[in-house]
Amino acid sequence: MTKRRRGSRSAGLHPRPARHEKFERLVDRAIATIPAPFRAALDEIAVVIADEPTREQLRENDMHADETLYGLYEGVPLSEWGGDWVPMPTRIIIFRLPLEEDFPDPLDLADEVRITILHELAHHLGIEDEDRLAELGID
Repeated sequence: MTKRRRGSRSAGLHPRPARHEKFERLVDRAIATIPAPFRAALDEIAVVIADEPTREQLRENDMHADETLYGLYEGVPLSEWGGDWVPMPTRIIIFRLPLEEDFPDPLDLADEVRITILHELAHHLGIEDEDRLAELGID
């Protein structure tokens, strides 16, 4: 019996660039620095890295093509869940290219990735006020 190749035929032909792996590690480190009670909320959320927002994502968020979006929360905030609701898939999308372009310094980039993740996590928690984030110590 002939073995059949599993997965994409081109999967091994285009290895993931090292800069993608560095960015993934940056996101992982940013998540690890979030205080424990808030980091636990990330267990319910997929954190996804995309190169840049789609035109549809920009349009849905009332942004023009020349505006920058670093991250996006997609889901229903915990504060709006009902007792009979089935939770919808929830995710935070971090957009790599706009962040890398606007923050070429590695330390600035690391800070902005963390800020972006916290901002999007706040949407999930139903916190819309930046001052409230500071009060909670997660700014």
